[in-house]
Amino acid sequence: MNDQSKSNYRKFMLLWAGELVSSIGGGLTSFGLGIYIFQKTGNASGMALMTLLAFLPGLLLKVPAGVLADRYDRRLLMMIGDGCSGLGVLFILLCMLGGEAELWQIYLGVIISSVFSALLEPAFTATITDLLTKEQFSRANGLVSMAGSARYLFSPILAGFILAFSDIKVILIIDICTFFLTIVSAAVVRKNIAVNTMPERKSFLRSMKEGWEVITKTKGLFLLILISSAVTMFMGVFQVLGEPFVLSFADSKSLGIIESVAASGMLFTGVILGIKGIRRNFVKMLSIGLFFSGIGMAFFGVFNNTVVIALFGFLFFASLPIANNSLDYLARTNIPEEVQGRAWGFIGFISQLGYVIAYALSGITADAVGAVTGGGVGKGAALTITVSGIGLALIATLICRVRSINELEKTTPEPIRVPKTE
Repeated sequence: MNDQSKSNYRKFMLLWAGELVSSIGGGLTSFGLGIYIFQKTGNASGMALMTLLAFLPGLLLKVPAGVLADRYDRRLLMMIGDGCSGLGVLFILLCMLGGEAELWQIYLGVIISSVFSALLEPAFTATITDLLTKEQFSRANGLVSMAGSARYLFSPILAGFILAFSDIKVILIIDICTFFLTIVSAAVVRKNIAVNTMPERKSFLRSMKEGWEVITKTKGLFLLILISSAVTMFMGVFQVLGEPFVLSFADSKSLGIIESVAASGMLFTGVILGIKGIRRNFVKMLSIGLFFSGIGMAFFGVFNNTVVIALFGFLFFASLPIANNSLDYLARTNIPEEVQGRAWGFIGFISQLGYVIAYALSGITADAVGAVTGGGVGKGAALTITVSGIGLALIATLICRVRSINELEKTTPEPIRVPKTE
């Protein structure tokens, strides 16, 4: 690794640290609001609706946000997205300071936060390509996965501790404070890296079309994106129903401990990948990662024992970074650098459509299954999670058999370029 690569990697680490802090703060708010709504409504549908409303605006804006990431300063977009997303959290806090917040006020706040957060993901993903070489991608993605795990590892147990001695307003204040740290880290990196600009100014729609053409011209890449949409649907079911399932037989403190123990699996694997990365057999590793994630999910919903479900939750989260790392590498190395923002905007939009289905239907499904079986929301959530886990494992076994997906690894181009700096 030459001096320039080392310097760029240090800049990435600074951005990563900011995202780690932001992830913990966002996890605190997500956990706290989920408990607040469940206690207020007593059903899974209310929590699922909050998750959907927090997610859907960001999803719909991913494609235009990807175009902006190729047109303008990506670090500035990250600063705007992170900073302004705090306005939604601030709105919820102000509502709670005047008494109990109504559900519509919470929903409006998470929508505001989601709209501005949409600017962040394509800009951050494309910035990784700006800063790093091909050989560093796998290690970097391992660290990104580890940062993502922080919202499940540290946030639940911290939130559970805070809620035991105080209330959700303290959690919201902490989350708002974390936004300032992420803005500072992006500002520091922005001073020392060249601003990306398009060689010629094209219409917004033309720029979007180019991003679409990039991901559809390679059959294996587009098929992999479509498969990932099905994967996120099953994973979304687990995200929405895991909490109401546990809360049906345990308290919020136990839920926080279970989530933290389970998410430590992602931290464990993320650290290993951050040090060594994955060097070959990315398609095979993608299949293995998804298969064991499915197994962990399926058995998570079978037992009502907190220790056992924490262990299967650990398996689920420990397998995710392997799948995410492999998928990221296969996609990133098959996309030209100059359209990374636009391409990742479309990739994020298509692959995460599965979450929309899960967030919209999983709560309703769990409540309906619980009513039919007579087991209540807990039984309905458990059965829905188990079936989804089996579906994820079945998809995983098919990936390695798809020739066009295997060709993504065989035809991976040479490193796109050495990152530019000023």
